[in-house]
Amino acid sequence: MQIHGQIHHFPKEIKSVILAFIIVLSVGFYGGLSFVNNTTAMQPKGIENHYLGNEDDEDAEVMMFKKNEREILTIVHNHILSMSVIFLLLSLILATTSINKKLKYFLMIEPFFSILLTFGGIYLLWSGITWFKYIIIFSGILMTFSFVISTLSIAYQLIVTKR
Repeated sequence: MQIHGQIHHFPKEIKSVILAFIIVLSVGFYGGLSFVNNTTAMQPKGIENHYLGNEDDEDAEVMMFKKNEREILTIVHNHILSMSVIFLLLSLILATTSINKKLKYFLMIEPFFSILLTFGGIYLLWSGITWFKYIIIFSGILMTFSFVISTLSIAYQLIVTKR
């Protein structure tokens, strides 16, 4: 079955629903990034402090404590499950676009590796492997770029009709 480029043949109602989904999904995704920025300042030390605490830093403006096992498992579990569903839905929609097939395949698969590296990395960081904060940053950036490129590609394909 050929699905490459089928987005251009979707009825207007389906295109509208997909576009609304992409917009709402983006609001949620960027809201999550705003939360990450607020809690970690998107810095390696901020990520480490958020999960491992900063009780030893007497000059800290805000005191943070190491997350307990229940908290860290909840964070990792919830994010891996929810982000997997988000990127599955995004990938299924992206599959119908007419963008370059190699780029499309990368954008469909890459986020799943980034999900494991980012949130599995948070668990490893919490477990004491502090250098993993750099892997978390790299995979988080890659996941964000994949999200941005995917959503913009889908929106462009929905708005610019090509039959």
